[in-house]
Amino acid sequence: MKSNSFCFVMLLCFGSLLAQNKNTNKDVEIERIVNRIQLPVIPNYKVSVTQFGAKGDSVTNCKQAFNKAMKSCSKKNGGTIVVPKGVYTINGPIHFVSNVNLHLEAGAKIRFGSNPKDYPLVLSSWEGTMLYNYSPLIYANNVQNVAITGEGIIDGEAKNSWVKWKSLEEKDKLLSRKMNHENVPVKERVFGDGHYLRPQLIQFFNSKNILIEGVTIEDSPFWCVHLLKSKSITLRNLKYDAQNYNNDGIDPEYSSDILIENIKFNNGDDNVAIKAGRDDEGRANSNTPSENIVIRNCEFKGLHAVVIGSEMSAGVRNVYVDNCKAWGYLKRGIYVKTNSDRGGYVKDLYFSNIDLGQVEDCIYMTANYHGEGSGLYSSKISDISISNLSCESASNAGIVIEGFSEKKVENIILDTITIKSAKNGMSLTNTQNISVNEIVIGDKNGIPSSVK
Repeated sequence: MKSNSFCFVMLLCFGSLLAQNKNTNKDVEIERIVNRIQLPVIPNYKVSVTQFGAKGDSVTNCKQAFNKAMKSCSKKNGGTIVVPKGVYTINGPIHFVSNVNLHLEAGAKIRFGSNPKDYPLVLSSWEGTMLYNYSPLIYANNVQNVAITGEGIIDGEAKNSWVKWKSLEEKDKLLSRKMNHENVPVKERVFGDGHYLRPQLIQFFNSKNILIEGVTIEDSPFWCVHLLKSKSITLRNLKYDAQNYNNDGIDPEYSSDILIENIKFNNGDDNVAIKAGRDDEGRANSNTPSENIVIRNCEFKGLHAVVIGSEMSAGVRNVYVDNCKAWGYLKRGIYVKTNSDRGGYVKDLYFSNIDLGQVEDCIYMTANYHGEGSGLYSSKISDISISNLSCESASNAGIVIEGFSEKKVENIILDTITIKSAKNGMSLTNTQNISVNEIVIGDKNGIPSSVK
């Protein structure tokens, strides 16, 4: 009995020392990532959309005025497009060129039309599969030094239009996945007229040196901000009010060197969902994992706070989440999800100083998401540290970690975690090398009662 107690104490001490070492390395690595990210450099040239005929009367179609402003900046090798106070209806997408800042002044709102015919097909990605689809409402492909800034609102106007496609999308969703698995050439994956895959609100594709700062994002058709095959990205001081189906806040995919900070989320789906392609196509792009991502000083409200997956087949690594809290409902706080069709890996994740409220599950890591998959491509989940996390209550489970017998979840540090109440405490299945220290689920026990 003494020997067993000694071993357990040693495990706790080892876990505590290891956590301290990881935290020291974490702080150094966060600074390395942040210092490596480049903010866009924008030329001094400046125009207002009103110079080109835009009217903030909520009625006039300002599409051509925004196009002309973008073209004017392009001729000057870049500049700032100012959107003054008013409501500007745009029937069609905004397509960025390099070296441009779209700046929405206080009281300005961009409101997009919802006629699919106004949105040309562009190369995009839909739930982890590359294809041609309706253009995202704000879209950039192969640009650099671009920004969306200001105090205005970007409104996707989707709640009475695009959102109705949710019930119609299943056939096209399955078709896109079939094309992925069968390696159909991307040029032949053409959706659009007669198909029902909703576009993203904002998508930066194959781009770098990106800044999105200050604006409020509302009512997206699908994902709100999709960062696809891009790098050197800063998103800060944003606000969300996006409650439609699949209204994820931020979705990095095959992207790296990203700072997400001081954001107040309020989303109908995941707040941040880090992805890296789906299944066969994702595994074929293993040289472009999503990596080197810092999420700090954020406030979470929505379905899930921070999610890895489920599309993560090219791999996700080096993610740092620090000093964040919930300000409203969350189904899950930390959610790592994959299945046996994905392959790839999730590793080197660091969560620290997280304050959650009432959730269904506080921490949930699963390699068996929805029980899906053929069993041929199990993902590897490993090397994850969670420290200094508190949670008011979990109506289902405090901590769930589950892998596969042939590919266990391993090298997990759980250090100083307090969950005040939970229907189920902790469940570990097909795991190894789980290090725990100062875990309290329910009331913290004190001096044991004596025999009466």
